[in-house]
Amino acid sequence: MSNQLSVSLFLASMSFIFPLGVQASDSEQATVEINEEGIRQNNIHLAHSGISELETVIVTATREEKRKMDIPESVQAFNESDIQAVSPSHPSEILNRAAGVHVNNLGGEGHMTAIRQPITTRGVYLYLEDGVPVRPTGFFNHNALYEVNIPQSGQLEVTKGPGSALYGSDAIGGIINSVSKKPPQQTETKVNLEAGSYGWQRGLLSVGTTQDIGALTHGIHVNFNTTDNDGFRDHAEYTRESLTGRWDVSGNEGFRVKSLFSYTEVDQSGISSLEEEDYRENTERNGFQGDSAFREVKALRLSSEFSWKNSENTLFTLTPYYRNNELSMSPSWMVNYDPNERKNTFQSYGMLGKYRIDSHEHLQWIMGVDVDYTPSEYEEFAVSYETDGTVFSGFSRLDHKNYDYTAKQTSLSPYLQIEAELTEQLILQAGIRYDHFRIEYQNNVDETVPNRIFIPQLGRPVTHFRPQDETASFDAISPKLGLVYQWLNEHSVYANYREAFSIPSVGTLFRSGTTNNSNELEPISAKSYEVGMRGALTQKWFYELALYRMDISDDLISVVNGFERNRFNAGETRHEGIEVLLKGNITESLALAVAFTKTRQIYRDFSYVCCFPPQNITVSGNDVGKAPETIGNVSLAYHPKALPGVRVELEWEHLGEYYTDETNTQKYGGHGLYNVRAKYALNDRFEIYGRVQNLTDKLYSTYTSNQVGDPDISYRPGMPRAVFGGFRYTF
Repeated sequence: MSNQLSVSLFLASMSFIFPLGVQASDSEQATVEINEEGIRQNNIHLAHSGISELETVIVTATREEKRKMDIPESVQAFNESDIQAVSPSHPSEILNRAAGVHVNNLGGEGHMTAIRQPITTRGVYLYLEDGVPVRPTGFFNHNALYEVNIPQSGQLEVTKGPGSALYGSDAIGGIINSVSKKPPQQTETKVNLEAGSYGWQRGLLSVGTTQDIGALTHGIHVNFNTTDNDGFRDHAEYTRESLTGRWDVSGNEGFRVKSLFSYTEVDQSGISSLEEEDYRENTERNGFQGDSAFREVKALRLSSEFSWKNSENTLFTLTPYYRNNELSMSPSWMVNYDPNERKNTFQSYGMLGKYRIDSHEHLQWIMGVDVDYTPSEYEEFAVSYETDGTVFSGFSRLDHKNYDYTAKQTSLSPYLQIEAELTEQLILQAGIRYDHFRIEYQNNVDETVPNRIFIPQLGRPVTHFRPQDETASFDAISPKLGLVYQWLNEHSVYANYREAFSIPSVGTLFRSGTTNNSNELEPISAKSYEVGMRGALTQKWFYELALYRMDISDDLISVVNGFERNRFNAGETRHEGIEVLLKGNITESLALAVAFTKTRQIYRDFSYVCCFPPQNITVSGNDVGKAPETIGNVSLAYHPKALPGVRVELEWEHLGEYYTDETNTQKYGGHGLYNVRAKYALNDRFEIYGRVQNLTDKLYSTYTSNQVGDPDISYRPGMPRAVFGGFRYTF
């Protein structure tokens, strides 16, 4: 039988905290139940604690629980209490609290990410759900976090820089892993309803239970998310519905199964950038109406993790998975030079296999292989837009198919990672990974179809090069090396060297546009160097510091050349910076969290030929465009002892200035925003809360850019002051 023990975490000793794996958060209390089947954290917040932060359990690094103290890389986690305290309406609202992380808001749940990289759409990030990639390599989407049910995640983990040997392509800037909630020990239903400015409505429902059936224990947790938002811009409607589920089965002799189900539908209207006059005087204006730049997403994922623990020294896990994804859209960013309507579908059949053995008291081996097979289809038609003044009001499909191809991608990725305790304080981690990708491409457009089509809207023809049928392949070897030195049980210093890469996406290779020989593009490669330290200054204060340098070669860029948009590999960039995190309790009622980053990102050897007449553009020595110099987040939370159910938080978000293109001729000056959140828990079942975002109603841009040679800057205005309120009830 299970032995139940209820403890108050802020009084618990380190020997309890480590097995528990519960992260301290906010300035309130929490209790947990400990039993042989797992841990359940109650829906109450906990005081910041330096010691418990060190003992936070991270699963991304090795695909199983590991203390943050023992990981030789910069990683930050947000647990369920953190996510609930923020109640994020967009992924940026929780992720931007991590040092060195900036996720912008492009409307709806659209976003670009900047982690040790500029604000970019490039495939240099890996998004995971319980360790399984949300999308396969070669199908990166910078908006892919909208396919994840973040408000109902159990934990979010952000790894900054390249990942361990367990992860391959795309994991250059960082990894974001959404970890599902464990089923509750008792039958439980949670309802969360929320409404706010600009037509915001959201309903969250969670149902779960754990039951013994025969010799097995079954735990089930189901979450439903329905969101509807008019947006503050004209004709900027957004809706999503997500259904996620987790089914845990455990038995005797160390056998467990964890099965996940995730389905999301997103329907999002197009949202335009604005020129400076509209940005400053008419921020609600949207250059798109109706379905003129629509986006419809359907994403299904299934996985089952089978784990066998034959002894205390071995663990074997096998995780088969399946994906089915469909994206239909008329891309808003292409309406002025290559208007089209497209549909992209893929299915994935994959397996993650891992074997961990502790061959010696101080030596651990992790070996495994990842296999993925993803057949995909892409179809695109030329369209011509109708306009109402300067607004795109709709489009008509032309009798011309730009592209119709299939691409079948197979990947095979064995890896080996060793962890050795060289002394009681010094841990060595070394790994290597080999990735092989094979893509069988077939063009289905008849050879008689011309590759140029006249677009009435533009008054000129547009070119679409189509590669001939071929089989492309990529190979990469990625070594990893890390050291962790611990002293006084409360501090650790780490260093690592990691190599990473990102292959060109299937669309970049074979949806050529005006880029001739796009199928000859090479992978982006990166070499990363990092040192850092973390520790508990006192029982109440935690700090973390990281310094890094990353050199990237064969960076993939897009260059505007008259009416053409050409892609090619060009030169080298360097990305370096310092990330600082400090959090703790000022008093028993007042908690502070500070995250700050200073970066320097430059073009080391970077030139290309463009324009007419042709000229060589050299930007070596310039700052990388759209790379913020500083990123910051400060939150101050107040929890009065006299009113234990009350919590009030003031947050400051900072984004520093950056150049709007690679020639460094124009800048965006950055911005700072204030947000306020408050809640009142009437009892342990019922809670009301509210938040005000952009408290001072500041005008700011979430993405500011211009094309080389074009003096006009385009802005994506951020949301004005907005008020939200809601309640949570637990049955």
